[in-house]
Amino acid sequence: MSTIGIIGAGHIGSQVARLAVAQGHDVVIANSRGPETLADLVAELGPKARAATALEVAKAGEIVVVTVPLKNYRSIPVEPLAGKVVLDTNNYYPQRDGHIPELDDESTTTAELLQAHLPTSKVVKAFNHIYAAELTTHGQPAGSPNRRALVIAGDDVSAKATVTKLLDSFGFDTVDAGPLAEGWRIQRDTPGYGPRRNAEELKKDLAAAKRYRDL
Repeated sequence: MSTIGIIGAGHIGSQVARLAVAQGHDVVIANSRGPETLADLVAELGPKARAATALEVAKAGEIVVVTVPLKNYRSIPVEPLAGKVVLDTNNYYPQRDGHIPELDDESTTTAELLQAHLPTSKVVKAFNHIYAAELTTHGQPAGSPNRRALVIAGDDVSAKATVTKLLDSFGFDTVDAGPLAEGWRIQRDTPGYGPRRNAEELKKDLAAAKRYRDL
């Protein structure tokens, strides 16, 4: 089993922590307010989980989930994440994040921004199009009929294989959207963003996605 690091202990981060502990992984989790504020969550998660700072999480995690508001992505430690698989859960909400010109003109994607910030990490887009509560209620064993699928995107084939295996253990099939540049196909307001989909349905949603400028 791996040590899963989670930077961001909000809705998605706390749910991924629950999934990871349930599958026997060790979890190290951080938020912006300090480890002591995570006492209740860590107590719920049990002995395989501990709270830490973001820097400590980046150092300890073998796989690290970044799930902070997009506007804060530059706060993620760089050096300790070198060579590691980093999952990006983010979505762009201008009303929360402020306007980011390169996202407004669609010349890049949220995960590409994180990849540029973490140039030697292996960033994989994941978990951004499912409601947090459904992470721990929609998973099913491999081979289950109509099993829910989740999209990933990434530039590193081995990193995507690692994430696919992790998602399978969490109860989900995986649909690979391609490189990080294709991550826009599952951003907010696209057909696959939010609803429960099996793999075939999700592939159709990705194909049907339109750029904001074309809506």
